[in-house]
This record gives sequence, C-alpha cells and structure tokens, in this order.
Amino acid sequence: MSISKKLLTIAAPAALLALSACATGLPTKVTRFQAMPAPQGQSFVIQPADPRDRGGLEFSRYADLVRRHLIAQGYSEAPSPRAATFVVELDYGVDQGKQEVVTYPSARGAFGYGPFGYGHPFYRPYYSRYGYFGRAYSPFYYGWNDPFWGSPFDRDVSVYTVYTSYLDMDIKRTADGQSLFEGTAKARSRTDDLQTLVPNLVEAMFTGFPGNSGETVRITVPPPGRDRR
Repeated sequence: MSISKKLLTIAAPAALLALSACATGLPTKVTRFQAMPAPQGQSFVIQPADPRDRGGLEFSRYADLVRRHLIAQGYSEAPSPRAATFVVELDYGVDQGKQEVVTYPSARGAFGYGPFGYGHPFYRPYYSRYGYFGRAYSPFYYGWNDPFWGSPFDRDVSVYTVYTSYLDMDIKRTADGQSLFEGTAKARSRTDDLQTLVPNLVEAMFTGFPGNSGETVRITVPPPGRDRR
C-alpha cells in the first residue's frame, strides 16, 4: 500500500468534527479565446471531439451540463447540426498521475495536534457545486501553487499521486466553420474520478463566460451556498 493510501485509511473522529465546516473547491486554470456574438436567437448542438464518445451515457451527462449553461447564457438548443448556428465540441480526460512529494509542518510541534489529525494537509472534507462528497481527505486540496510547498518550517514529508485533468470546449459557426470560442480548463487534484472532476471543470469554464480573449484565469468552484470569487 502506498504512503498516500495509508494516510487515507487513518482518521481522527474529533478532528473530523472540528473540520466538518471546512470546504475546498477545485483550483482550475481556464484559458479562453473568444469572438462570441451576443445571444440573439442563435442555436447550438453539442458533439464529442472523440467520435467514440458519440451516443455515450457518460458524455451525455457532461454535455447536458454544458447545454444548461449555454441555455442560461441565452442560446437555444437546435434539433440537428444542420439547423444549428453553432457546433459545440467537447473533449475531456485525466492523465495517469504522477508521484510528487509534499512537505508539511511537523505533527511533533508545540501544539501537539497528532500525526494525522488537525493540521495535517491531507485531512480535509471537500465539496463541489454538485454536492458534498463526504470524505475526510480532499482530493482537490493540491491545486495550483499549494502553500505547503517550500515552506521554511517544513518538518515531515509525504508522497502522493497528483492527476491533471482537462476540459476542452470549441465553438464553431456552422455556416462557414469559423471558430468563435476556444477554451481549456485544467486542474490538478488527488483524484482521477472524471465524474467528480468534469462537472467542476465545466463550472469553471462557464464562470465569467465567455471571458476576455487570450486571458488565463484561476478559478475555484466554491462550495454550495458560497459566492464565486
């Protein structure tokens, strides 16, 4: 069993209660290039970038999330690609993961919180906009620019696996194939579960949609009941 998996098997009930109100989202880098027209009755269809996903149940779930966001923006869904003003192409995935090392303040410090309880970087419940996942350890915790990396007060070391996930969304005008939107959302996490990751990536992609062309922004989807930042 890997060190990270061993850490995930240990939980302190008192610390869990102390941290039950804590929440963290999925830190995501979103890059968008866009020339989207203002909504004026345009319609769209959503298609997978990978033909093998066509008609797939998993793809349909993610496409429905995108569909709802586009409708909220003021566009409408077309009955067929021929009748659509835009074609929205989606691609998503996650890599095989890479082992990394993180250092964190020693549990032997003056406050004596214990080796895997309060204060340990792995110990944190987590949420997403789509519900509370109820685990003691947040797979989203290690995002971009983690504050524990490189601290001068580090004492202990843990090895864990980090995964990089992505969502690509391209929108083209059906009349002439002109590209109107090219967006990529990328995130690093300690989970490779696409059913957890993709909804958050979609939410990040549509935060401030369509965005400023050529700009890369960092977005963290907030827990339920909190405002976006």
